[in-house]
This record gives sequence, structure tokens and C-alpha cells, in this order.
Amino acid sequence: MAYTIAEKPEEARAFAAETDRNEDPAKRAAFDTKVAAEGKIEPRDWMPEKYRKTLVRQISQHAHSEYVGMLPEGNWVTRAPSLRRKAILLSKIQDEAGHSLYLYSAVETLGVSRDELLDALHEGRAKYSSIFNYPTLTWADVAAIGWLVDGAAIVNQVSLQRCSYGPYSRAMVRICKEESFHQRQGYEAMMMLAQGTPEQKKMAQDSLNRWWWPSLMMFGPSDKDSPNSEQSMAWRIKRDSNDDLRQKFVDMTVPQAEYLGLKMPDPDLKFNEETGHYDFGEIDWNEFWEVVNGNGICNRERLQDRRSAWDKGAWVRDAAMAHAEKKDARKLAAAAE
Repeated sequence: MAYTIAEKPEEARAFAAETDRNEDPAKRAAFDTKVAAEGKIEPRDWMPEKYRKTLVRQISQHAHSEYVGMLPEGNWVTRAPSLRRKAILLSKIQDEAGHSLYLYSAVETLGVSRDELLDALHEGRAKYSSIFNYPTLTWADVAAIGWLVDGAAIVNQVSLQRCSYGPYSRAMVRICKEESFHQRQGYEAMMMLAQGTPEQKKMAQDSLNRWWWPSLMMFGPSDKDSPNSEQSMAWRIKRDSNDDLRQKFVDMTVPQAEYLGLKMPDPDLKFNEETGHYDFGEIDWNEFWEVVNGNGICNRERLQDRRSAWDKGAWVRDAAMAHAEKKDARKLAAAAE
């Protein structure tokens, strides 16, 4: 497992210094050449152990984020303001469940079982996006998740379509198409509130105030505190740095907020004529690490909900396994006749 220096300095340095003594130089050279030529590494291809571990860490965190990410919005299914909004929200949550399945399947191609991945999540050993540990207090928060959270996800995931690992790259193509719908419906919902009554516009502004900074944190720690980023980019797992992706998101989102007539909750935000980008204030990294390390507002609640759903669904999994075993037995019996 890879860590950032801010999380676990000793483990991070050990991972960075790790070398595979049994690594075949010829195979490594062929791997490096293929990656440099923008080729795709497939599950049966030889790969460095550090490359495999990095993929397991990144893709599993992504899968867990989709899996946990259904919870903040699921809280509003029965309270959606109209049947149309309820149908859209149900479709979106269903998409997120599908995304987690795509991604768990991609991790399984690296030799890690889905049970191992879910055990790590349920036991609190695995990470997922910090954004999902914040509460959805109003319907405007559901709109903000679609607009900001899914908007940030698109910025990050579009580049992952060019990831060097084939299964992850292909999964991202479909996921990005569905995330685009999620972002559009969120922005539309926020627009309806911003153009509504004074109370509705106030609700929209309050939601933006609370979700803006956590959305910027979604891109991860600053590049200087992320020692794995450089190697991940060299291997074409990541295509852009955390800070570059964050800047793209800010540049994309600020004009959208201005169109809605909402004010960004950052007094330091201003357009820089020289760079052609928006300068923005300092992120509260203490808050980020508190949430990442399990001390956010909803960390414990989210994990408990996932554990409870897993336990309650045991009978479904058992029934499906029993059915599959009976089906296989019938096939074997028929083949033996």
C-alpha cells in the first residue's frame, strides 16, 4: 500500500525506495518502452510490482468512492421536490453503483478479490474520497454534489481515459459519459434554485459556501505532499498533477457560478491576467487530513451504513451463490450423461 508523506512518512519512504530484486531487466525495458509509446498494459502483461500496487491503491480508492458516494444523495430520494427529480436522482445513484462494479472488476484483474477490497473498506483500512464525509443538509446540497462534486470528478476522470492500464482506461470511458449527465443535472437543479425565490437562492448560495472547499480537496494533497504522483505520471497512470487538475476545475467552475448569480466563498479569488487562470485562496489542509484520517463529520456514519447494508445483503449473496452452484451442478450432470 502506498501512502503520502503527510499520512505515514516512514511507509511512504519505504514504498518509494522499494525495488523488486527479481525484476527482469529485459521485461522492465519492454514495459517502459510500451508505456512511453502510449501503449496499454493488459492484465496478462508483465508489470513491475510497484506499478501493480499503485494501480490497486488508486483504482480501489476510486471504487470505494463510488460505493460510498451513493449515501449522501440516497438520503434525499424520498424527499426529492418532484417526481422528475426523484427519477433523476435514482438513476444517478444507480449509475454510481455501476461505476463501483466496473472499478472493482478492474482491480480484480490485478489479483485482488472483491471480498478483500470490501473487507478493507468495512474495517476502516481503505480510503475513499473525503468529499463523501460531509452531510447533505438541504436539497440544494444534492444539486451542489451534481454540479461541483461530479464536475470535479469529470476533470479528474477525463484524463484517466488515457491511463496506461487498459481495464481502468476502458472503464473510465463509460464512467465519464455518465458523469457528464450527473454534472449537467446538478447544474440545472442549482440554476432552478438560483433563479427561484429569495429563499431558494439563499439555499443555493449556502450550499455553494459549504461544498466549494471540500470540492477543491477532492483532487488530493498539493503536489509537494504527494510523492507518488511523479511516479504515477511517469507510468501514465495519472496524466495530470493534483494541482493542475484543481486549477482546471477552478477555471471551469467560476464562470458557471457567475452565470448563476452566486458568489464564490473565497475572498482571495481573482482572475490573473498574466497567467490566464484564477488565483484562489489557501485550502485548509488540516481539515482535509482530519477527514481523510477518519475524523470528518460523517466518516463513522458512512462506514456504519456500508457495513449494515453488507450484513443485511448477506442472504442475497448466499442465495445467488447457491443458485450458481446448482446451475453448475446441472451442467456437469448433463455433460456426464
